[in-house]
Amino acid sequence: MAGTNGRQKTARDMILSLVVIAIAGLVVYFIAIPHDDHAPELKRVDYRVELITARRAASYPVAAPEGLPSTWKATSVRFQGEKSDRWHLGFQTPDGQYVQVEQSTQKPADFIDQASQGASATERTEEIGGRTWTRYSGGRYDALVLKDTPGSTTVVAGTGSPEELRTMAAALKTG
Repeated sequence: MAGTNGRQKTARDMILSLVVIAIAGLVVYFIAIPHDDHAPELKRVDYRVELITARRAASYPVAAPEGLPSTWKATSVRFQGEKSDRWHLGFQTPDGQYVQVEQSTQKPADFIDQASQGASATERTEEIGGRTWTRYSGGRYDALVLKDTPGSTTVVAGTGSPEELRTMAAALKTG
């Protein structure tokens, strides 16, 4: 009989230990680990230096927006001269969506597929700023594509609304 009582104490002690560990784990989870459901605040980047560099180095007229409201926040910029003179400029829209400008001398079909994240051409075109843009539609990004730029292809793409994509396309100027 003495052996049975010892096994019961051992089992009870083990269960109590597991309960204490579970309570400690829950305390750590709810108190020590931050639970912020909001996306982190994106920092605004100043793209002027990269734009000047790209405009000097690229074999085509590099486009960047002029006159966008200050509620549009530039969040990413890069120029890759070794990769088909590829220009990228990304923005967070006032609605918290993403719109990017991409330009490259790369083969248009490959470049458009990459820049638009696999969006497909539609039959629709839009006249924006005196230029004819082709609308692309996709699962992740929608896009506007300008193919008649000298020596390059220009893509305005992102999660932004069609109006936000048009706003960016209309604001693009080359220098």
